Amino acid sequence: MQPEPNVSPARTEMAAGSVGLRAVLPLLLLVGLVGFVVWSGPADAVLGDDHPPVEVLAFQRVTLGPDGFVATVINDGPDPVTIAQVQVDDAYWEFSVRPQRRLAHLERATLTIPYPWVVGEAHVLRLITSTGVTFDYEVAVAVATPRPGGRYFAVFTLIGFYVGVLPVAFGLLWFPVMLRLGRTGLDFALALTVGLLVFLLIEAGHEGLEIAAGLPASFQGEALFVCVAISAFLALETLGRWLRGRRVRGDASAANYGRGWELAMLVAIGIGLHNFGEGLAIGAAFSLGEAALGTALVIGFILHNTTEGLAIVSPLARERVHVKDLVQLGAIGGAPTIAGAWVGGFVYSSVWSVVFLAVGAGAIAQVVVQVARQMAGDESVSQHLTKAPVLTGLLAGFGVMYVTGLMVG
Repeated sequence: MQPEPNVSPARTEMAAGSVGLRAVLPLLLLVGLVGFVVWSGPADAVLGDDHPPVEVLAFQRVTLGPDGFVATVINDGPDPVTIAQVQVDDAYWEFSVRPQRRLAHLERATLTIPYPWVVGEAHVLRLITSTGVTFDYEVAVAVATPRPGGRYFAVFTLIGFYVGVLPVAFGLLWFPVMLRLGRTGLDFALALTVGLLVFLLIEAGHEGLEIAAGLPASFQGEALFVCVAISAFLALETLGRWLRGRRVRGDASAANYGRGWELAMLVAIGIGLHNFGEGLAIGAAFSLGEAALGTALVIGFILHNTTEGLAIVSPLARERVHVKDLVQLGAIGGAPTIAGAWVGGFVYSSVWSVVFLAVGAGAIAQVVVQVARQMAGDESVSQHLTKAPVLTGLLAGFGVMYVTGLMVG
């Protein structure tokens, strides 16, 4: 065997520097190419110097208060936009802008329009650019927007408590029933859980994609939803493996818990993320003055979420669980509704709504996979689904969620 030649530290550093330069070189060339294209102006070369700009203004949020209307807009087009005038109900009105009237691509501006709006009436805001292009926003029912404060904070906390925490806690009361189930009853309960979760998954996916479709095109809402959902799916898979690893290693804090506890924890996390989205919807409805919709959502979600408690305790039929464990699971599944109501009521953002709904959808999808694997055991999932108790449980889960969902509207 020939001895390895001695390599000096200087030559090693030179080799490492060469590799680093080769790694950075394509990025530098790319930056140079993009800079050249921007400098040369291909649009001017093709269309000439007098081509009209592409102007797109998107309303992000409109609030109503003692100062009138406060509208936040974003430039969703490729060319700069200058806000020249504002109309309210076809009348030109004075306004102020922060930080400036001229917006580059994806820049935001906040307009304060001191218009004496009337409670309960409809108003139409119209922004007119320097080129005469108009963009409209309708306030269907004028109601003062809730502002952060002790009263509204307490109200949204109570709403989240009523909608999320209490119904999930009511569902947890089915735990003693779970303990008395035989094998057939357990298959039915787990299949019922899968049915409930699949319905929630479809619901979250539909709502998230619907909001994503209404986002400014630059945010690529549908792609954002799908990518975040996949990331959440993989993140919860990683969490599940970590929980299993703790149990296999015999960690003291996990020694008394089995596979059922892990599944119940994952179900509670998935449902909690979904309930955050429900809180967003309720808070946003009241924030926009849609009192009837907000009330309908509260009643519907209360009925809806009681079944979520059943979904959480179903995997625990063969576990020794203490009351404090049930309290912990209930808090994980229900308390996020309160935080969602705060965010939706005070700082609602359609972009973040898409993100949170996608996280909930991805988490629920992962939980469905985990529960289905646990339910099937050594059999294939498709084979296990053909059994009468399992099929009956799935259909019952779909039916329960559909009927309670009718209350949401």
